[in-house]
Amino acid sequence: MLQKLRHVPLFVFLIAIAAAAMLVPAAHAFVLRNYAVSRAFFYSGVLFLMLSALLALATASNPKGHQGRTHLLTMFAAFVLLPVVLAVPFNESVRDTGLYNSWWEMVSSLTTTGATLYVPDRLAPSLHLWRALVGWMGGFFMLVMAIAVLAPLRLGGFEIFVAGNSSGGEAPSLLRDGAAEPGERVVHYAGVLLPAYAGLTALLWLLLMMAGDDSLVALCHAMSTLATSGISPLTGVAGAPAGLVGEMLIFLFLIPALSRRLWPGGGELRASEKLRDDPELWLAAVLVGMVAAFLLMRHWIAALDVETPTAFGPVLHSLWGSLFTALSFLTTTGFESASWDDARHWSGLGTPGLILAGLAITGGGIATTAGGVRLLRVYALLRHGERELNKLVHPTSIAGGGPTARKLRREGAYIAWIFFMLFAMSIAVVMMAVSLTGLAFEPATIMSIAALSNTGPLAAFAADTPLSWADLGDATKFVLAAAMVLGRLETLAIIALFNPEFWRG
Repeated sequence: MLQKLRHVPLFVFLIAIAAAAMLVPAAHAFVLRNYAVSRAFFYSGVLFLMLSALLALATASNPKGHQGRTHLLTMFAAFVLLPVVLAVPFNESVRDTGLYNSWWEMVSSLTTTGATLYVPDRLAPSLHLWRALVGWMGGFFMLVMAIAVLAPLRLGGFEIFVAGNSSGGEAPSLLRDGAAEPGERVVHYAGVLLPAYAGLTALLWLLLMMAGDDSLVALCHAMSTLATSGISPLTGVAGAPAGLVGEMLIFLFLIPALSRRLWPGGGELRASEKLRDDPELWLAAVLVGMVAAFLLMRHWIAALDVETPTAFGPVLHSLWGSLFTALSFLTTTGFESASWDDARHWSGLGTPGLILAGLAITGGGIATTAGGVRLLRVYALLRHGERELNKLVHPTSIAGGGPTARKLRREGAYIAWIFFMLFAMSIAVVMMAVSLTGLAFEPATIMSIAALSNTGPLAAFAADTPLSWADLGDATKFVLAAAMVLGRLETLAIIALFNPEFWRG
């Protein structure tokens, strides 16, 4: 029996997992005596569990195909087709919305973008739970697939370790371990990562409740933090009862989105390395610190007309608002601190949208739940630029750091620059497409960046006037949904599907 289950496509298992997850909001709605929502989720869960069982019976006897290709296609199908399954109970619970809008909402949640078409008061509590749960599952799915599938295929940021060297050289062990089948790797890493992912979520949930949040708000914010989806049953963490203590807790739990080495199986440190030397963590600390320092110092540089507080407390509030919001957008979560308004007022900047957009584009660590270009690619480009500047001063110098560092500065920086150009071209193409649907230039720019970097809340904070996803037309929403999938899978993975060599043998 187990041998036959190994032949069942991964997508069928994903349908079964999604169907089983529907029982959670069904039970929650039942406890709240919202029987209409409870029936919608319960009946949908039973229906899709039966459908997945029939599909498993129909496919269990089929031989396995090209596993690497199959799982990459599964990732694409999961973000495009699985939201149709996830949208059915949502559509039945919000009867005046339509299946298309429900599908769009589920694409946004599953890709951990966190953009929403609905104001919080319009949705029942169980629907907020469902959105956060879908985002949480999407973050875990990406976390597992990045390590189990994208790493062996040299995608998702791992390509910079092996660029120009077919043997892999000093590449991480994740890339050198090719003995196991991709399906076995998926099962293995899912078992390794789930206790840590679920455990951190449960711990943050408990701590947020102790800080003052009610159980639903705490759970949604905990799941959204670990998945970096930014989904909230409120207007964000700024309106949560936990207040400053809750923000500090979320700040700590956002740190795992900065480096794969903070997750089990994400990559081991060599004997000579320490965690503080991790380039992604180091670069993230520099970026967050620079943003906070810039907003703090701008008061004395260019905002002299802004009234200076006499107490020290408002200055600390401004500094904390800058630190929290910068880290939140760097990890593509998109939560806004309650002190962000203080930081903006102190700096004299009405809406520092360009700063937030730049942080979202940079993104978090590779093989994490964060989106964006990723910190390791940016680090490779910075090291290459540093080396080129040194060569201008000392043309005959020889750079140190060993073969790994030299490889990162040369071939790694080259492939990182290619990805950065592809990302920039993707922004241009998406902007052009949504502009053709009638969207003005500034909203087109902000929403294209928000979709491609999987930072949906950016639309509410990057412009002078908050932008609403609900005001978009159907054609615009379709383009941006495609951009969310493209940003989540990354351009190189999509290009790999069109590579003839990828489909041979």
